[in-house]
Amino acid sequence: MAIQAILVGCGNMGYAMLAGWLKSGRLSPAEVFVVEPNAELQARAAALGVAVGTGSEDVPSDAAPRLIILAVKPQVIRDVTAGYQRFAGGGTIFLSVAAGTPISTFEDILGPVPFVRCMPNTPAAIGKGMMVVFANPRVPADELGFIKDLLTTSGAVATIDDEGLMDAVTAVSGSGPAYIFHFIECLTDAAQTAGLPAETAKVLAMQTVFGAASLAAESGEDPAVLRRQVTSPNGTTAAALAVLMGEDRLKTLVTEAVEAARARSVELGK
Repeated sequence: MAIQAILVGCGNMGYAMLAGWLKSGRLSPAEVFVVEPNAELQARAAALGVAVGTGSEDVPSDAAPRLIILAVKPQVIRDVTAGYQRFAGGGTIFLSVAAGTPISTFEDILGPVPFVRCMPNTPAAIGKGMMVVFANPRVPADELGFIKDLLTTSGAVATIDDEGLMDAVTAVSGSGPAYIFHFIECLTDAAQTAGLPAETAKVLAMQTVFGAASLAAESGEDPAVLRRQVTSPNGTTAAALAVLMGEDRLKTLVTEAVEAARARSVELGK
């Protein structure tokens, strides 16, 4: 069976994507070749039944992949990408999940190729991620459909038409899980300060965030409507929201945090 996809980099994100493709049946193990220099990560990928190699030179010489996925860190993206120049110009589509690295950087190395940028986030590891894609005009519509179908195995998929918005995407959904994790930390600490045992505080904080997010996703209601439904006049929730929403405290803090992440993403792309 011919190789359909070459996955370059099989760390946590690459492995999560790979596992999703195989589990869903979108791709079979025989259709994927993984390039990963780390022996431990290489063995983890091989355990899924795919062929593995250490570098681009290990990719079979007769391979004509439909898709090459670059799942490596931005710091090494230029050196790694250069190893796949032989696939440029042959109809292969390239996809990168490297934060802050614009398509122009890859075109400097590969030339004018069909290219897709994707910003995933860490919940992709359990199939609950947010995957945002931007494709250049050289990517055929049917091939973009194939790629988006693959990505749905890792979570929800959204498309943007302006690559410049990818820095904002990075700041919101790419970095966003860390904001939520920190909120859980803070809510847990506050629960303990209020007198709850540590384990109880942790369970209450995590399940409350999980349940509220699930309700927001499944109810179809605007979050503001759900907030008002929980908030009785002069009740306990209203007292807490007076602190969080007074003078737009939380809104201002989150906006500043997102802008700091967006600005850093812009810097990384230079």
